Amino acid sequence: MKERNRRPLALFDLDGTLADTAHRQRFLERAPRDWDAFFAAAPHDPPLAEGVELALSSARECEVAYLTGRPERCRRATVDWLAVHGLPRGRIWMRRDDDRRPARRTKLEVLRRLARDREIRVLVDDDELVCEEAERAGFTVVRARWAAASAALKDAQEREGRT
Repeated sequence: MKERNRRPLALFDLDGTLADTAHRQRFLERAPRDWDAFFAAAPHDPPLAEGVELALSSARECEVAYLTGRPERCRRATVDWLAVHGLPRGRIWMRRDDDRRPARRTKLEVLRRLARDREIRVLVDDDELVCEEAERAGFTVVRARWAAASAALKDAQEREGRT
C-alpha cells in the first residue's frame, strides 16, 4: 500500500541531466576508456541550468531524489556537487561498483521498487533507452534534451553499464 502522507518523488538523473559532462567525454573517446579519470573529473561538471531549474521547481510539490548510473564509489563527490550547486537535498540511488548492467535495467529496477510504496511523479533522464523503458512500465518521463549528446557516453551506458 502506498504511503499517503508523503510527497510524490521526482527522480533526476545526474550526468547529462543536471551535470554537464562535456569536459570529461574525452576520457571515453579513447581506447581503452579511462573510467577512473571520467569519474574523477565529475566534481568539476558545470550544472545544466534547465535541469537545475526543473529540480528546484519540482521541489515545491515533490520530494526530489536522484537516480544515477554513477558507481557507489562516487557518492561523496556527488553529494558535495549537489550541495555546491544548490540542488535539493535528497536520497541518491547509485549503481553498485561492480554492476555493469545497462542503465535502462538498473534504473527501471529501482523505479519499480520505489513505486511499490511511493508515487513516482516523474523521472527526468537524458538516456533515451532509460526513458523508453520507464514509459513502457507506466512511469511519467521528461527527456532531458538540453545537453549535447555524446555517442561515446551513450555507447558506454548501454554496452558497458558504467553510468
